[in-house]
Amino acid sequence: MSKVSSEAPDSDVTIATDPAVGTAITIFKTIFADYGPWDFQIRLWDGTTIGPDPTTTGKFTLVFHSPAAVRHILLPPTELNMGEAYIYKMFDVEGDIFNVYPLSDYIGRLNWVKLSRKLLQPLLSLPAGGEDNNEQRHSYLPTLHGIRHSVKRDKEAIRYHYDVSNDFYALWLDKNMVYSAAYFPTGKEDLDTAQELKMDYICRKLRLQPGERLLDIGCGWGGLIIWAAQHYDVEAVGITLSENQYQLAQERINAAGLQDRCQVRLQDYRQIKGETFSKLVSVGMFEHVGARKLAGYFQQAYDLLRPGGVFLNHGIAAIGKVGSHLLEQKTSFSANYVFPDGELVNINKTLQVMEKIGFEIRDVESLREHYALTLRHWTRRMEAHEAEALQEVPETTYRIWHLFMAGASYGFATNRQSVYQVLAVKNDENGQNQLPWSRADWYQ
Repeated sequence: MSKVSSEAPDSDVTIATDPAVGTAITIFKTIFADYGPWDFQIRLWDGTTIGPDPTTTGKFTLVFHSPAAVRHILLPPTELNMGEAYIYKMFDVEGDIFNVYPLSDYIGRLNWVKLSRKLLQPLLSLPAGGEDNNEQRHSYLPTLHGIRHSVKRDKEAIRYHYDVSNDFYALWLDKNMVYSAAYFPTGKEDLDTAQELKMDYICRKLRLQPGERLLDIGCGWGGLIIWAAQHYDVEAVGITLSENQYQLAQERINAAGLQDRCQVRLQDYRQIKGETFSKLVSVGMFEHVGARKLAGYFQQAYDLLRPGGVFLNHGIAAIGKVGSHLLEQKTSFSANYVFPDGELVNINKTLQVMEKIGFEIRDVESLREHYALTLRHWTRRMEAHEAEALQEVPETTYRIWHLFMAGASYGFATNRQSVYQVLAVKNDENGQNQLPWSRADWYQ
């Protein structure tokens, strides 16, 4: 074998004795012929390297553990194939994982129809491998039953994502375990501060008053309902479909001595009957509803609100032409390993459905940059606690979340998706409400 270092994909390299190494070098030289500057390194299974030393570029090294890894990620070059190759350790990233995503963009922009004429035969000549990965795949993919977005199936999808391990989430979330975009007024706040600012910002937007009844649809580990009960003296009710979240939220409510003003239920929003609330909030649950279920979701929210009541819906949105089924794509890594049955809709569709139900839209705010920064914080915290995390979850699970969060941060930072807080009011029978004419109180 030989170990070579070339500064660019068109530099001369010495072919190793393993023919698969020579094939891989040819493949990568073809793919990255127009990529520049060549600022990362590829290291193959025999130690052969292509590209500059990453210590001089500050970038990263892609480490391929077998020729099957090259074949897997490029035949075809989908997000799902690349993600699976990473989580099942067919390749690794040495260095900052955030630097990898522009390279992924480059690969996605290539004309693969044209490239396949040059690359198909070389790729097919590499061993397929991956039998062990196929067995692993079946153990990590969700098994969902029943009609899509039925109460039963939604419960299974939610528990797949959230019932991983409370201790695992606690390693990288803030102290209140808020699993949604934080709020960074300057961008320099630490995560704990930014999440508390977010919760308080939501309470101010809702203009919570003592004695009001608040419903949090998808309350997670109870951070927001506890905050609202403690700081705004409301009667707060939170619902979740996650057993783990329910149990820990109940423990935290009891520990705070808030049993008289705060409760958590293991309940679907569609199962709430015969109750009304002064204010409603939903943070980070909206993505699980489903495009075809939006009307029912907002109708239920409308029916649960008293006249004059306010609803704040905080959710991730698809951008532009992406449409309403971003997470349904068969080639989506997130759809398969992170958010089964998750769907993102465009903000204009959300607003149209809300207005059709009868809500008056009072405010729409994008927190896109805030979510990019939040996810970056989560990723860094997870990396800092990797050894502890691996005591809580299998390495594959760790790698799924690591890849997902870093990729999601890049997606928000580059406007691939956004997140919006929509504030809407249920007017009285005369079309009136008691909301102030100014937002000034939100920022005091």
